[in-house]
Amino acid sequence: MKVTAEEIIQEMVKQGMRITDQRKTLAGLFAEEGSALTPKAVYEYMGRLYPGLSFDTVYRNLRLMHEMGVLEQFVLEDGIKFRVSCGENHHHHHIICMNCDKTYSVTYCPMDAVSGLPEGFQVVKHKFEIYGLCEDCAARRDTPS
Repeated sequence: MKVTAEEIIQEMVKQGMRITDQRKTLAGLFAEEGSALTPKAVYEYMGRLYPGLSFDTVYRNLRLMHEMGVLEQFVLEDGIKFRVSCGENHHHHHIICMNCDKTYSVTYCPMDAVSGLPEGFQVVKHKFEIYGLCEDCAARRDTPS
């Protein structure tokens, strides 16, 4: 289900975030973009619209939107990327295509099967992601040129 810029803005308002023109632009960018974006790509896009905007400001807003649950953050081999939250309201993990960034939700949690944690250790949070190629990208890779 595609999320609109207005829905992103409403979620930010609901959580007490002040809505500036720059944050409206960020909401619009992520609502329109189908794949995950690097902070650098977001900074370059925003810099064309807001000359003088610093990378730190862009990154701080991305982190804040992530902390609010508006954006999801993925740590890939080529760096960190952000995308609109998939909207799952329960604990879940992701399968991510390394080629096109298509993301699938997985409701199974492997932490349920983890044993051997040190005695008294309390897991506060965890992250589990599976990387590979989606069916379309795998088919293109297997097709001779």
